[in-house]
Amino acid sequence: MNNHITSKPTPLSIRIEAFSHEILQAKHLSLDILRLDEIHPIISGNKLFKLKYYLEDALQKKCHTIQTFGGFYSNHIVATAYAAKLCQLKSIGIIRGAKPDHLTPTLQEAEAHGMTLRFVSAIDYQTLKRNQGFFDNVYSIPEGGYGLLGAKGAAEILSFTNKSYDYIVCAVGTGTMVAGIINSSADHQQIIGISALKGAYSLEAEISTLLKSDKKNFQINHDYHFGGFAKHPRELLSFMNKTWKDNMLPTDIVYTAKTLYAILDLAHKKNFKNGSQILMIHSGGLQGNHSIQNRLNFYGVTR
Repeated sequence: MNNHITSKPTPLSIRIEAFSHEILQAKHLSLDILRLDEIHPIISGNKLFKLKYYLEDALQKKCHTIQTFGGFYSNHIVATAYAAKLCQLKSIGIIRGAKPDHLTPTLQEAEAHGMTLRFVSAIDYQTLKRNQGFFDNVYSIPEGGYGLLGAKGAAEILSFTNKSYDYIVCAVGTGTMVAGIINSSADHQQIIGISALKGAYSLEAEISTLLKSDKKNFQINHDYHFGGFAKHPRELLSFMNKTWKDNMLPTDIVYTAKTLYAILDLAHKKNFKNGSQILMIHSGGLQGNHSIQNRLNFYGVTR
């Protein structure tokens, strides 16, 4: 295959950045951030990894169309639309909810990349998700890239690190990325997933179905959702702007801001052993900030 979306990025394309904060210094902790957000301006962060093997499978099966699922602000929808375009495939986005009078910037971008949008009710959305499969030369990718192929791609993320970190922390949506990281982690490493959703206590079971073995070196923390998926109270926005001012690190309202906030708060509460090395996976998704860019200091700056 000739296009880069279905091949592994070179190690030089992913930067590891040291993050400094007084809380970390006080607890003698080091924090590195794996900047997956810098891989590609559109297929940002973990999306490239989660889509990789689905797209390879679709091409091998000679499909002509990719179908997938998401909401009005879905990073996955935009990334899939662009990736399908690169692979010279058509794409369909099944969008949860009635068609709005004005499309969100996310959906406008997906359409600009050639995706056909289908708006369905919440009930129909769940029905279509349950009945998805390969039909009429249309290849269906689950919401968020969830599944064994998505986890297989996400398992490659840690190959771009060269340190034996004690803790690896990442955001959790569908659980696909964290499952891949658990699969490729060393036994001594503790994996902490920060749920972006409120009350998503089924995540542990959904993640377990994607694990290669009966690994127990992980936990999902449900305390840092800030009110629910894509909720962004003033405290979170202030934290994002201060993080940009102090560290020049852009974060997003759905995943990475909550993850970084959680790391610092957990450090303050002595949840990490003194002297530990921590890695945060920056999973990208900055396009989600479109909806509040007038309240951020940094929107659009990714490098």
